[in-house]
Amino acid sequence: MHTARTPAVEAACRFIDALPGDIECLVSPVTFQQVRSRLPGARLGEITDESLGSAEVVVVFGGDGTILRAAEKTLAADIPVLGVNLGHVGFLAELEMSEIPELVRHVVDADFVLEQRLTIEVEVFDPGSQIPVWRSVAINEVSLEKAVRSKMIEALVSIDGLPVSRWACDGILVATPTGSTAYAFSAGGPVMWPQLEAFQVVPLSAHALFARPMVLSPGSWVVLDLMPGVDGVVCCDGSRSRDIAPGARVTVRRHGHDLIVARLREQPFTSRLVKKFALPVEGWRGQA
Repeated sequence: MHTARTPAVEAACRFIDALPGDIECLVSPVTFQQVRSRLPGARLGEITDESLGSAEVVVVFGGDGTILRAAEKTLAADIPVLGVNLGHVGFLAELEMSEIPELVRHVVDADFVLEQRLTIEVEVFDPGSQIPVWRSVAINEVSLEKAVRSKMIEALVSIDGLPVSRWACDGILVATPTGSTAYAFSAGGPVMWPQLEAFQVVPLSAHALFARPMVLSPGSWVVLDLMPGVDGVVCCDGSRSRDIAPGARVTVRRHGHDLIVARLREQPFTSRLVKKFALPVEGWRGQA
């Protein structure tokens, strides 16, 4: 849950309190005592690397950022993530706050559909080094961006071992289908249906004639070489970052574990897209 938001804690307590007494709930160590004080009779445990392996589903109360942070912890264990939206858009969330009674029924009966989504792994190499100095996984995207606001970076993009383009730009994104409705969407990238096995490369404000997003196969290997001149920053899902020096290399490829999202019902992504973005399906010409 989003530990800094009281509504998230209250929603989690409502959910736990409505579960049958024989179901044990694992709670984040940050909020364990807070939940325990509200629900002294509930079967509670703290989330640890060991206890997480016995979980059947992870229910997250918060926005997409909270769901992403929870998904990072469950990715290697292949545990499904089910989100209850307390944020704004909530593309990853399945339910709203008012639907907690329905959530309880589905969790108790293990009645949900599992949806698998491609994720990416990132490695950073210092200039001239063959050994990665930083590794991370990204569910939405990894960005290579300028560290100095007043200057652009220059980066050479190579795909599957062959150079494609050298861009002077604010940065470059490599995004998954899940992330295609997030940062990449704001940067002009295409919306990709989440079941699609592919990812995209999107330049950010590139000073170039060719600066179009590119959609790659799931087996592709992307290399971003930071050219001399300006320091850069590598950031995964907007939450984990590392400063890099000119001459550093960032490699991106498919991660070995897919994100598993639990859905309570079959809902076409088309419907979700229209609802979340409030798309004017009829357009202004169709309005009375």
